[in-house]
Amino acid sequence: MVGDGRYDNTLEIKSLLERGEKVVLEEGVYLTGPLDIPSGGEVEIKKGAVLKFIDDFEIYEPVFTRWEGVKCYSMHPLIYINGSKNVRIHGEGTIDGSGKKWWEYINTRRYVVKEPASELEKKFAALNPDYPNQPGGGGGRQCQFLRPPLIQIKDSSFVELEGLTITNSPFWTIHPLFSSNVLLKDLSVVNPYDASNTDGIDIESSKEVRVENCFVEVGDDGIALKSGSGPDGMKDNIPTEDVVIEGCTVMRAHGGAVIGSETAGGIRNIEVRNCRFINTDRGIRIKTRRGRGGKIDNLYFDSIEMESCLCAFACNFYYCSGWKDIREFSLEKEEITPLTPSLKNVVLRNIKAVGSKASAAMIVGLPEMPIENLDIANSYFSVDSESDVPIDESDMYVGLPDPEGRGMRLRNIKNLKLRNVVIEGEKRGFHVESNVDITLKEGCDIQ
Repeated sequence: MVGDGRYDNTLEIKSLLERGEKVVLEEGVYLTGPLDIPSGGEVEIKKGAVLKFIDDFEIYEPVFTRWEGVKCYSMHPLIYINGSKNVRIHGEGTIDGSGKKWWEYINTRRYVVKEPASELEKKFAALNPDYPNQPGGGGGRQCQFLRPPLIQIKDSSFVELEGLTITNSPFWTIHPLFSSNVLLKDLSVVNPYDASNTDGIDIESSKEVRVENCFVEVGDDGIALKSGSGPDGMKDNIPTEDVVIEGCTVMRAHGGAVIGSETAGGIRNIEVRNCRFINTDRGIRIKTRRGRGGKIDNLYFDSIEMESCLCAFACNFYYCSGWKDIREFSLEKEEITPLTPSLKNVVLRNIKAVGSKASAAMIVGLPEMPIENLDIANSYFSVDSESDVPIDESDMYVGLPDPEGRGMRLRNIKNLKLRNVVIEGEKRGFHVESNVDITLKEGCDIQ
């Protein structure tokens, strides 16, 4: 292999992997095309080594996977761990997805010409004939330029990524999907803030996943949990469950620890502890809406420090990105269907959030399906009293009335417990709007 940044090492790397040999990259820049990692595959990228991907769209051939919560054909992931066991990618080096060309292209397409136009886009449209009816999250489904994730771990188990810097992803960066026993440890995941849809870590319809001591700074959500979108995700009915996120730092992302918005298969038994979210748009973020479906249950957040977020805790059932039907945002009780999302049994402990710029918290359920059993204790929130950020930037929503202040917004909640929750920097700390059942309020100044 040649680490001069010009030679294409794809065939040599593939040959080593196919023979079951360990791939070791010494100092240098190793150019490659898409790679498939088989069972038992091991790649070590040593300090000073860069595995850099070619940014030629045409070489990332279609694969059938899940893209923004819906199963369809999309571009081959840069690194594809598909149907494999016992895979390890590690070292002190860098994986570079060469994302700039991808970001620039999608920014010229999805907001100007939304329909497939290029031959590549038309190829994917033909493979996905129902794409106009599929839900999207804002990544550009309607133009069918379905960018690849940098690393997708699909239908696999006992996969470990450790120690690496992973940067410049074309789309989502690390994406465990339909997988189990995944360890993501001591990683730095870095994409520019203006690189659209470059989530750091998206754990989707997977179980027994640990994210330890990772640093994330990206152009969308930092560490997100998902389980498919709408009817397609409901049909698969595969939850994300038994996930631990510990000792992580997220900076300048859209959200720190995020649930949703693709929630159809359910998300449960999640622990987030001893993490820091600095200058993220939202800190702890739960986002979904009517039509997304799914039961979200048993979320535990403990010892989280947040600084200079727009909103420290955004729990939003009126999330609007990718929406098509304004009826999804009615303030009236709608019929409960299998596509009505639900949330219950959420615990926040020892939260310290300083200097929120839009509001301390936005907690809004549905009138027909209120958030149930929300317990916040021993927590401190402060609002930046000099901020000129509009309050409605607490999260992305449609249909709600104008908020009353920068404190904690409460709407459609059943069995809310507040103990020793302090909100400073706002004359009125708690804004109770409608359909809120507060069963305990010790040490809280609620008017």
